[in-house]
Amino acid sequence: MSEATIALKAQQVSEVADKFKSAASAVVVDVRGLTVEQANNLRSELRSEGVELKVIKNKILTRAVEAADLTDLNDLFVGPSAVAFSNEDAIAPSRILKKFADNIEALEIKGGVVDGQVASVEDINKYAALPDRDGLLSMLLSTLQAPVRNFAYAVKAVSDAKEEAAEA
Repeated sequence: MSEATIALKAQQVSEVADKFKSAASAVVVDVRGLTVEQANNLRSELRSEGVELKVIKNKILTRAVEAADLTDLNDLFVGPSAVAFSNEDAIAPSRILKKFADNIEALEIKGGVVDGQVASVEDINKYAALPDRDGLLSMLLSTLQAPVRNFAYAVKAVSDAKEEAAEA
């Protein structure tokens, strides 16, 4: 192998290792058997959520996860592998890929990394069941509003009771 080829591969390993280190989540999938239309739809939906899907050679992935101290992922790199990287929303790749995997048998989720922790297929499926960021914020706001709302109802009930007592 020429020195130029070795340098190119070293650069690719470095880039992929940096992606693993900086990603909020990275989900490894097997996309073998997807039609071109299915693959394009998947990439389009991932892109709309700020997720990048890359098909990467297993040897480069193996070396990259070693450089990123994620060697537990090495078992996932069997057969063709694609990785969905998200720097913003840690749940988006899991949610989108799970939805596609439920509808398309050819797509297989292998595992991944969420917030720097190695995640199994079961973990990825659990993350996929979580609501998106807006849904979580809505739930939080609703929880925070509940005590204030209950207090307002109590004050109104006391006020109504005093008005009824004054009228009687």
